[in-house]
Amino acid sequence: MTVQDWFEKRKEAQIQRRALEAKAEVVENPDLWTKCVHCDAQLLKSDIEDNMMVCPVCDYHFRINARTRIKQLFDENTFEELFANIKPTDPLDFVDTEPYKDRLSKAHEKTGLDEAVITGLGQIEGHKVAAAVMDFDFMGGSMGSVVGEKVTRIIEKAIELRLPVLAITSSGGARMQESALSLMQMAKTSCACARLDDEGLLYINLLTEPTFGGVTASFGTLGDIIVAEQGARIGFAGRRVIEQTIRQKLPSDFQTAEYLLKYGQVDVVSSRKDLRKTLANILSMHEVK
Repeated sequence: MTVQDWFEKRKEAQIQRRALEAKAEVVENPDLWTKCVHCDAQLLKSDIEDNMMVCPVCDYHFRINARTRIKQLFDENTFEELFANIKPTDPLDFVDTEPYKDRLSKAHEKTGLDEAVITGLGQIEGHKVAAAVMDFDFMGGSMGSVVGEKVTRIIEKAIELRLPVLAITSSGGARMQESALSLMQMAKTSCACARLDDEGLLYINLLTEPTFGGVTASFGTLGDIIVAEQGARIGFAGRRVIEQTIRQKLPSDFQTAEYLLKYGQVDVVSSRKDLRKTLANILSMHEVK
């Protein structure tokens, strides 16, 4: 892209943004509108939903929950949830600003889920796959003992059925309310991934906004092929913590999918509209005939 092309594209985006903002000013029902957190454009919620939760002005990818992700990626009516009966407890009777049990109840009310991951079997353009899909809306997608158990079990089911595994991550890391029990899930899920590798079965990671901490340091980045969604932030420690530690200013694109691709830490960066096709192509290339 030339400098002139870049300015033309930016000018076109500004024109679209001003048109949308002008349109928003005459609409009095705020429930119909939302603001893009990246470019501040006022957007009809229906327009964003029709565009797969991607800003039509700046191409910013909004976070989406696990159910929406499953609907977007898997063939209609092919996803069969497994291990939904495994639910979290409070073995430590943990209390910080409020009891852990209350946090779990609030997360359930907010998301309709019992944990931060949905596991099951499904098809992507006809290709069968075992999947673990994380939901950031459930306590920041944190990995507790149940998340680790469900991820391990879906990998074991894949080994039993001789299926590839797709892990879709969106997480802030380990769940502090479960202390060492949460940290143990890093080893547990990593061992399951090693067994999958020993069996010669394909393991695909799809890293989405955001993927950090213990998930990144375990099953989240152990795949044979690592795909990252456009614009996703991926890392272990947060940007601010790193800057305070090394006392240096980090690049503006640090920890983005595009930055990691440049340095070989992910294999593919894909926009949301192309993700389904990207995954289908990978599954097709590795399918056992």
